[in-house]
Amino acid sequence: MGGVLGYARVSTGDQDIAAQTLRLEGAGAIKVFSDVRSGKSMDRPGLAALLDYARAGDTLAIVRLDRLGRSLAELLVTVAMLKERGIALLSLEEKIDTSSAAGELVFHVFGAIAHFERRLISERTRDGVAAARAKGKRPGRRPLDQAKVDAAMTLIAAKTAPTEAARQLGLGRSTIYREMRRLGISRPV
Repeated sequence: MGGVLGYARVSTGDQDIAAQTLRLEGAGAIKVFSDVRSGKSMDRPGLAALLDYARAGDTLAIVRLDRLGRSLAELLVTVAMLKERGIALLSLEEKIDTSSAAGELVFHVFGAIAHFERRLISERTRDGVAAARAKGKRPGRRPLDQAKVDAAMTLIAAKTAPTEAARQLGLGRSTIYREMRRLGISRPV
């Protein structure tokens, strides 16, 4: 029987990790690893250290599922990797323990729901595109107005800042800079 290893994560430095740490220790965590990182970032040194430390038979404990992954798909990938390594997952808030048959079933149900949701989104997108085409619309981005791009390049050649040229002509700044790169025009100093 392995040990319980805690993982705590907060998004910003002004949030306190102590409350999560106390709950994890109360749940039997012998060691708590932590990160102060946004859920958007997959660079989590604390989680990486925990995974390096963990052995088959250990349990990774978290306060809530959102501390481990930002999306259901991300969580499912993480749980599959943990299972492959023989590490269970325990989520205190959701009362999920993948070391039990019921906990594993819950995760399989989550996976099925995520797959179903992806399929629904894909079908809705296809239906929306078909409906737009039936109404004579062309889905996707509008073609770039070359006359506006040419006018922007003329303004830039006349020492107008690219941002100002974009604003005056109703184009995006990124469009202007992309066209400048494509044409080999350097940014004004």
